[in-house]
Amino acid sequence: MIQLKDIHKTFGENHVLRGISAELKAGQNNLIIGGSGSGKTTLLKCIVGLHEPSQGQVTFDGQDFTAMDFEQRVPIRKQIGMLFQNSALFDSMTVEQNIMFPLDLFTTMSRSEKQDRANFCLERVNLKDKNKLFPAELSGGMKKRVGIARAIAMEPKYLFVDEPNSGLDPKTSIVIDELIDELTKEYNITTVIVTHDMNSVMGIGNHIIFLHQGQKWWEGSNHEIAHTDNQELNDFVFASKFTQAAREKL
Repeated sequence: MIQLKDIHKTFGENHVLRGISAELKAGQNNLIIGGSGSGKTTLLKCIVGLHEPSQGQVTFDGQDFTAMDFEQRVPIRKQIGMLFQNSALFDSMTVEQNIMFPLDLFTTMSRSEKQDRANFCLERVNLKDKNKLFPAELSGGMKKRVGIARAIAMEPKYLFVDEPNSGLDPKTSIVIDELIDELTKEYNITTVIVTHDMNSVMGIGNHIIFLHQGQKWWEGSNHEIAHTDNQELNDFVFASKFTQAAREKL
């Protein structure tokens, strides 16, 4: 579990985050949603330590991450998996080499052990025998799945996902959502997802935090979101005529 306590973040005079508190639980898809400029990505970066909060506390299973220096954070960082928006694969490396990259950096595993782990991860994301392909030979959905395979290579307790469905067609987006959901529940991972995709919100949103103007404006599940009277949330989630019509049937 990850706890956020009164997180503020300012850049000069720009007060981006204003007192965010929440519990992000293991075995759940914790979604952070909100309009552009609401602070979603900034909050994600504060949680993983890419930004330091101006005020507040981030704890990983009771360990105060914000109070630690770089060296003290290393054991927690080794338990974090990250799927970047553009997958961030190394073009000059094969699929297998991309997945083994964190194992090369952070473990003393033998070459054969790393290959076994890469094979396991590839099979888990339904890309068996794609080891020797390069990123340029993969479709967008395959790149996302390789990114997920790399993110779980270290058997993380915490998984951070930034816009997993960006640039994907609706069918492939569902495949990625279902894969993330399966891995989260199978390995009891604390998964944190930043997304604009309302299909993800309604499909796998066990726990949803809606940010508005840098504040936590609403919190709940995908089952509760259709019945809220929060005007800003309704304006965001049900902005189109299609989603408005779908809501009326819920």
